[in-house]
Amino acid sequence: MPSTSDAARLRRLDLLSSRLKADEPMAIGALAAEFGVSRRTLTRDIALLRERGLPVDADRGRGGGVRVTSTWGVGRLTLDYREAVDLLVSLAVAEQTRSPILMANLAPIRRKLMASFSAANRGRINQLKARLLIGGQASAAVMSNYRAPRTRVVEALHEAFLTMRVAQITYSDGAGSKTERHIEPQYLLLNYPVWYVLAYDPGRQAVRTFRCDRLLAVQPLDDHFKLRAVDDFRIGLEGADIIVP
Repeated sequence: MPSTSDAARLRRLDLLSSRLKADEPMAIGALAAEFGVSRRTLTRDIALLRERGLPVDADRGRGGGVRVTSTWGVGRLTLDYREAVDLLVSLAVAEQTRSPILMANLAPIRRKLMASFSAANRGRINQLKARLLIGGQASAAVMSNYRAPRTRVVEALHEAFLTMRVAQITYSDGAGSKTERHIEPQYLLLNYPVWYVLAYDPGRQAVRTFRCDRLLAVQPLDDHFKLRAVDDFRIGLEGADIIVP
C-alpha cells in the first residue's frame, strides 16, 4: 500500500495532468501555489508526467507557461476510485430519468467503469439503478432552507452507498441540533434538487430519512449491510414533505 505522501503525490499528478490539458498556458509559479508545493516540486512533477508520455510544452521566458501540446488527443481517461463512484451514480441517475438524448451511449460507459471495480463490488453495482429513486420537485418549504451539500460528504456518501457499507454520520436537523449515528444508506431519493438518504438505523432498529445537505460528515466503515425492501421506506415517508415515485 502506498504511503500517505505517495498517495498525495499520485493524486496531485492526476490533478496536474487535468489542469495542463486546458487551452491556455499556465505559469509554473501559479500552478505551484495552487497545489501548495514549491516550483521545484512542480517542475519535477511535470518531468514525471513527460516520462509517462504526456506531451507538455513549456514557453520560455519569465513566468514559464506550460500546457499539453494542442495536437494531443483525449486518449485514455484515468479516474480515481471516488471519481469512478461519483460518475457511476451520475450515470445511474441519467438512466433512471430515461432521457432519450442521454441514453444512447450510457451502457458502454457504464460497462467500462464497472470493469475498474473488484468482482466483489460488481454485484452491488448491478443493483444501483434500483436503489436510486427519482421523485418530484422539492417543495418551496424545503427549498427555503436548502443549500448545496458538501463535496467531500457527497463523495464519502456515494462510496458507502455504492459498496453497501455502514456509514458513521454527523447530522444537523432542521432545528440545528447535531447527532452522530451509524446508518445503512439503503436508497437515495432525488426531489430535485434535494437529495435524501433513505437509511436503516441499526442502533434504533428503524428506518430513517436524512437530507444530504444536512449531513456534516460521512465516514464509510468496514461493515457491509443487506438491501431492504424499498416499500419499508415508502411507508416511513407517509405524511412527510417528500415526493417518492
